[in-house]
Amino acid sequence: MNAGTQLKKLFIAQLKTMFREKAVWFWNLFFPVILMVLFMVIFGGGGDGGDFKAKVALVKPASSAASDSLEAGLRKIPVFEWKSEQAVDSAQADKWVKGKDVDAAIVLPENGSGGDIRLIVNAENESNATTQAIRGILDRYVQEASFAAAGIEPAYRLQTSSVSSGSKDISSADFLLTGMISLSIAQAGLFGMVDMVEIRRSGLLKRLRMTPMRMGLYGLGGMMVRFVLSFVQIVLLTVIGVFGFGANLHLNLPVLIIAFFIGVLAFNALGYLISSFSKSLESYMGVANITSFLMMFISGVFFTTSSLPDWLKPVTRVLPLTYFVEGMRDGMVYGSGLFNAAFWSGIGILTLWGAAAFSLGALIYRKAKVEVR
Repeated sequence: MNAGTQLKKLFIAQLKTMFREKAVWFWNLFFPVILMVLFMVIFGGGGDGGDFKAKVALVKPASSAASDSLEAGLRKIPVFEWKSEQAVDSAQADKWVKGKDVDAAIVLPENGSGGDIRLIVNAENESNATTQAIRGILDRYVQEASFAAAGIEPAYRLQTSSVSSGSKDISSADFLLTGMISLSIAQAGLFGMVDMVEIRRSGLLKRLRMTPMRMGLYGLGGMMVRFVLSFVQIVLLTVIGVFGFGANLHLNLPVLIIAFFIGVLAFNALGYLISSFSKSLESYMGVANITSFLMMFISGVFFTTSSLPDWLKPVTRVLPLTYFVEGMRDGMVYGSGLFNAAFWSGIGILTLWGAAAFSLGALIYRKAKVEVR
């Protein structure tokens, strides 16, 4: 049997074996979809963030023309959803905040005229996004009210605009979608070599080596199957992201193909390395889980690496997932061309990771040959 025919038969056999496993369907296709939908719903905000609401209560210790004016102005702020149409006392507001019936309580000045306007929030939620948004909105309202009371026209006003290295319509949904696609492909590679542990443990690997079959073609057939699986992942997640969450794509196919090809190879090589020293399925899954867990939160999948602490940023610059995520975004969102030094630098590091992992894994497999049953 010539090499081409043998490779074709091995590819078909491994393809059937993989897709007959229900676990493959769940962990490689349905689980990434579930994970992406959850993250897109939680962090994507439906695309424009127009549904943001904060439930608040108002405390007005003294009634006066000034406090009535402040209350009227506050109740016009559209993102505030009032717990009560009437102002309540401090005890009731504290009870609502402690019971998390409201996101915050706004307390007007004690004397009914000038003075401090206090914001009371639950200590558990002091740093969350809703509290930060309420604080920012209230701070701006207080400044405008103060200027209006003093009859001062502000000399400066803030106008916000945004720019991007990609297209103008880039959104958080695009960022999150490409991050989730990269994570799913990386995890498929890291966890996809678990069958190597099983065939080695059962002695099947030794028996295969005793047949006329070329082991190199067996490995190549398995790699082709994983490319098919990763391609199905990227298509499925992209369709859901675009039609379900309104993500915008600006494809640069050459960049995307290079990033995809090198990324799949690199993460399958990492999975191959893990399988080389894992004596059982449990140990393989443990190492793969730790590796995946550590990388997924600090490699720019869910948020930019620039928001991480300074001491952690150098770590992100050596992780392969960082460069895979950036490469996939270059090809799917930013539309960066091939003449991009940062892209090629990332691809180079990703290639080094893959080559080093495969070489080390192959070395360990060769040295462990005598231990195979």
